[in-house]
Amino acid sequence: MRTSPLGWLAWLGLLAATARVWAAPALREGDVDVGDGVRIHYVEGGRSDAATTVLFVPGWATTAAVWRDAMAALADEARVVAIDPRSQGASTISLRGNTPEQRAHDLCAVIRSLALSRVVLVGWSQGVQDVAAYAAAFGGDGIAGYVLVDAPVAGGAAASIAQPDALRQTLERFALYQQHPREYLDGMMNAIIRSPPARRRIAEYVEAGLRTPPDLGVAMLVADFVAYDRRPALAKFDRPTLVVASALSPELDAQRRMAEAIRGARFETVADAGHALFLDQPERFNALLAGFLHRYAAAGTPPAA
Repeated sequence: MRTSPLGWLAWLGLLAATARVWAAPALREGDVDVGDGVRIHYVEGGRSDAATTVLFVPGWATTAAVWRDAMAALADEARVVAIDPRSQGASTISLRGNTPEQRAHDLCAVIRSLALSRVVLVGWSQGVQDVAAYAAAFGGDGIAGYVLVDAPVAGGAAASIAQPDALRQTLERFALYQQHPREYLDGMMNAIIRSPPARRRIAEYVEAGLRTPPDLGVAMLVADFVAYDRRPALAKFDRPTLVVASALSPELDAQRRMAEAIRGARFETVADAGHALFLDQPERFNALLAGFLHRYAAAGTPPAA
């Protein structure tokens, strides 16, 4: 079945909480100056002496807070760090650089500033584009593995134009978001979060999503999924890679093809979960992530194809 490269937008969630409010006392927070007047906010915890660091990258207009449950699950065995990307959450709102390519440079600055080693990069939704851009720009030096969560890499303008109905629907959503951002975000949250426990956080996720100005939010999405074909970056994934997809994702086939294009990548699905599968099915997601760390990322080489 052919799926649209823009179909993921039906699942896109602005799943965030206020970045500076964390229940776990062991978590620390700070900011990294990445240049040009931009500071990237981060939260970290876990074992400071761990050999491996898991660096979580959230999706569009979201913050580090979406990863708090996953961070807690891994805190006994790894150093865990999550960021607010530029123009999101507590990071600087910037009129420039709201692209996966610039955010990849921001990630590099965070890794260097915090002296992170043997990093497992975990990207969700828009974060998948950021991780792909990072691999394209910097390769696998210092990287122990990649985890791509519920989004394929973008096919660029040509792939979008080739499916005009999907492109038209996407543009209509852009217009709705700009005109009625709160209502749009609330509707999207309820569409992509399935479990009742996770839905209790929707109100705070909407408030955090509103921190990103709609004009910048639309510009991000164009840069993320329409402006550039990032599929060639898959050849740069030379570290163990795990692709985790919702079994209900409209982009399931595209994600499977993405995994097939990465040498030795594992492909896993999560049943009964929306786009924010790590919120809907945290035990399943955390088990997959922990298993990946133990089996592949610790070895530092891709599994056999």
